Amino acid sequence: MIYLLGFVIAIAIGLTGVGAGTLTTPLLILAVGLPARIAVGTALIFGAIVKIITAPVYMARRQVDWRTLRFMLAGGVPGVLIGVFLLKGIDGKAITGVIGLTIVTVALFNLLRPAQVQRHDRSEWLALICLPIGTEVGFSSAGAGALGALSLLSMTTLVPAAVVGTDLVFGLVVSLIGGGVNAALGNLNGHVLGQLLVGGIPGAILGGIMAGKVPSKQLRLGLSGAMALLGASLFYRGFF
Repeated sequence: MIYLLGFVIAIAIGLTGVGAGTLTTPLLILAVGLPARIAVGTALIFGAIVKIITAPVYMARRQVDWRTLRFMLAGGVPGVLIGVFLLKGIDGKAITGVIGLTIVTVALFNLLRPAQVQRHDRSEWLALICLPIGTEVGFSSAGAGALGALSLLSMTTLVPAAVVGTDLVFGLVVSLIGGGVNAALGNLNGHVLGQLLVGGIPGAILGGIMAGKVPSKQLRLGLSGAMALLGASLFYRGFF
């Protein structure tokens, strides 16, 4: 089952840039039974490796805006470090509930984000906006895809393909940092990660090949609905 989860999630990441944390973490908690801290660390490393495979596709197509990415990382990198250390100091059951609330919020943002690119370049504000996004990624592994894309659509004039590519590389960097720190703290299940990657690596390759050939709007709506249900389940488990 874990192999199949890795395959499906990796395809979603390759096509939309969304799903590394918002799908992986709740599924590892609900379906696999991992503790919340271990699920977050494992999901971050898995997401980073999948994005290492898929990001070069967008780079080769020149669909990564490096100037915009620098602004995002200026806030996202310190944010993810803050998030990891917040995760360290909170009770495990409360973490599950907060992750659930976070994922429901991310899913709603992803559903409601504007379809059209805004024609005002305010990318210099992205450092400030990406600080809390990075914190959320470090704490829950969720948010880099959906909230990062929403920020790019609202604050830049990038075309949709460049939004996905730039956001994918942003998620890659913050996931590597957050996952690396979590692994150093012992928040990683190497056996589960290996199984995810057995399915995830071919899924990532397939997702990269299919990028731009599948109707992303319908896929995003379906993913967002699944995220909302998974997040609500975690919220209930953590607080009730």
